[in-house]
Amino acid sequence: MADEKRERRPQRRQAEDDGLIKKLIEVNRVTKVVKGGKNMRFAALVIVGDGKGKIGVGTGKAKEVPEAIDKATLRAKKNMVSVSIVDGTIPHQVIGKFGRGAVLMMPAEEGTGVIAGGPVRAVMEAVGVKNIRTKSHGYQTPSNCVKAAVEGLKELKTAEQVAALRGKTVEEILS
Repeated sequence: MADEKRERRPQRRQAEDDGLIKKLIEVNRVTKVVKGGKNMRFAALVIVGDGKGKIGVGTGKAKEVPEAIDKATLRAKKNMVSVSIVDGTIPHQVIGKFGRGAVLMMPAEEGTGVIAGGPVRAVMEAVGVKNIRTKSHGYQTPSNCVKAAVEGLKELKTAEQVAALRGKTVEEILS
């Protein structure tokens, strides 16, 4: 009898290890005031990266924190984009903007490390950048900083990509 009950019980989903770096940036409690009182929900912001040049950002909202984190992680996996990384740093200086927030990202030499604030540091670690200097300007909310950093990373191009766009050789571009 006990075995039958155990078999009918729904199996919990096992968290599959897909090799992605998942970082929870923030969880906010959101309240909606309605006629009957207040509805509490939670909003989560999650970053997912593979450490080799791909990154995604996702937000999720639910009545419980774990559900919000799961939704945000799924959205982040769907929104993954490729980023150009050269020798553990970015190929050139770039400013990422989102809303009133901006993040200045500058390439750095080997051994510098990741010089960045909390949310931007998480983005750089998830995407696989080892040496970079950053500075956040404007609004400092974690969601704005993260989205501005990702927008800036999307704009990066290597010398080979620029040469291919212009129909020239890499030597002509760099000289």
